[in-house]
Parts: sequence; structure tokens; C-alpha cells
Amino acid sequence: MFARAKRLFMPASWLARRLTGAYALDHQSASQTSPLYDIEGERWHEPWWRRYAAGIEQPPLAWAGDIAGTVTEQAAALTGIPAGTPVITGTIDAWTEAVSVGAHEIGDLMLMYGTTMFLIATGEQTLRTPSMWTTAGAFDGTRNLAGGLSTSGALTGWLKDLTTADYPQLLAEAEASGPGARGLLMLPYFAGERTPIQDPDARGVIAGITLEHGRGDLYRAALEATALGVRHNVETMRAAGADIRRIVAVGGGTQGRLWLQIVSDITGLVQEVPETTIGASYGAAFLAAVATATGEAPRIEDWNPVTDRIEPDPSVRAPYDALFDRYLRLYAGTSDVVHELAAEQRSSS
Repeated sequence: MFARAKRLFMPASWLARRLTGAYALDHQSASQTSPLYDIEGERWHEPWWRRYAAGIEQPPLAWAGDIAGTVTEQAAALTGIPAGTPVITGTIDAWTEAVSVGAHEIGDLMLMYGTTMFLIATGEQTLRTPSMWTTAGAFDGTRNLAGGLSTSGALTGWLKDLTTADYPQLLAEAEASGPGARGLLMLPYFAGERTPIQDPDARGVIAGITLEHGRGDLYRAALEATALGVRHNVETMRAAGADIRRIVAVGGGTQGRLWLQIVSDITGLVQEVPETTIGASYGAAFLAAVATATGEAPRIEDWNPVTDRIEPDPSVRAPYDALFDRYLRLYAGTSDVVHELAAEQRSSS
């Protein structure tokens, strides 16, 4: 099938092609087609392209906010969008999420609270570590070190369905449970894990559970588990050389303050929360507004100002440091058994 391929698309570039007829790919998306892209030179790596993609037409490269072309008459008839409307090149959703909250400057970290958790750290230097993802940024001259948890909102949603309680009930009970969830510790690897352990056979673990624990304790442990996963990613990024100076939170999970507070308490980091947290579509709209501005370009801080700051509580730092140490040791101590169980799950499915 690959031998029959003629062009290389990502979702945004495919849509731009359908709307305008233009064939192009943004640098950020291209940098995820390793090893075809030369991140230092911000161009295709010709030797690898000839080796692995010789039969594919090489798409010209553009930046996410560049105009790819204008809507054709045919596309206008199909969509109702006026012919001649400019269309930007666009990029991958998580990166437009970062644009939507202005978290794409040097030293910024975007933390996306969604079905999964995603982190993008932006800098000037190309940083590499085997357990994270190195990419080009959404804008010229920027580089990213990115990571993600396989479950976050998916885990809280699973517990909601399992307990038949609603989110306000679970959040109230989790808050009452208190830091440490009355001695529960959870590994959030209910769908394997992406970074930094990169282990598709990792599985969820709930340690310390007794007959005295209730659903609020479990929900608190799940929120803490995702926060511990965030800390693991942040510490891995910093060990690789990332200079993280500012964290901006985005996504549906930002609507619940308890989760945000737990993440700040466990990581020790201040989080900024913008007025609008709908994410990727808002960032794409902002890129389009900048690309088509006739006068002074709009600023994201005017479009989407920061309206809240989550400060870590220093009184829980020491117990959460101890919990993070146990979190790391729990994975190391259970991984052999968990991998055997994962193999059995595959064989019985």
C-alpha cells in the first residue's frame, strides 16, 4: 500500500488541499515524520527521503500560520465558503492548542487537560531524549520537547461511569479525601503509557486499597496519579535541558479547580489559566486572523487573557514528594507482573 502512495498529508494539509488545491505541509507536522525531516535545517532530509519515500511527491514546507492558498470555485460550491477565501496551512491539534493560550514562546509549557494529557515545552534549542518527542515548533525558530499521558480525562470518566456518581459529587468527595487519598496510590496506565516510560504494556495499578476506602478516595487517587505523571514528564524534560519558565493550562479539565490545584501541588509549579480553554479550534482561528490582518496583527493576550493563577500549596510539598518517590518505585516493582498480565490479555482477546 505504501508503494502506491503518491503524496504525504496530515489532516490540516489534506483539508487545505481539498479547499485550495495547494499541496504543502507545515514544518511542525513534517518534523513528526522522522526521519524524513531535518529539524536543524528546517527542510526535508533528502538522503532519507530518497531511501524511504522516493515514490512520494515531496510537499513544499510552510509554517502553520502561512496562507496555503484560497478557496476554489469547486470547494466553494461544496462547502458554502466563498471562493477566494484565504486558507492557512495549519498544523496538528495539540500545537494549535498551545497557540490558543499563547504558550508557544521560549520557556513556555502548555499543559493540556483532555481525554489524554499532553505537554509541549518550547525553546530555541533542539533537545533530544529517548523518552520524549522532539519536534519543530509551530513558528519559525522554535523547537519543542513534547510528551503525553495515555489517560487523564479518560480515567476520570471511567471512574464516573463505574461509580454512577456525577462529577460534582466525585470532586466534593475527592476534596474531602485530602492529599494522599487516605493512603491510596494509583498508576494511571490504564491504556498503556506514552511518555516518559513508553510502555504500551503498562497497566493501571491501585496500591494500598482497603475496605475503608470509598469512591472519593479512588477519584482523588486518580487525579493525583495524573498529576504524578505530569511531574514525571516535567522532570524528564528538565533533565534533557528544557528551560520551563511558564506553564499555561488548557482543555476541558481546567473547569475543575481541584484537579488544577493537585497538579500544582504535586509539581510545585504555578499554572496560568486563560479565559477561553476550548483549545485547538480557537488557536487555528487566531492563526487565520493573524495571517489575514490588514493592519496591526491581533495579540493572543487580547483574544484570550489569563484570568486565573493556580499556586502550589507549600504545606503539602513534603508528602507529595514522598508520594512521587513511591509512584516511581511502584511502577518499577510491579512492571514484570503487569507485563505478564498484558500478554494474557492479548492472548485472550
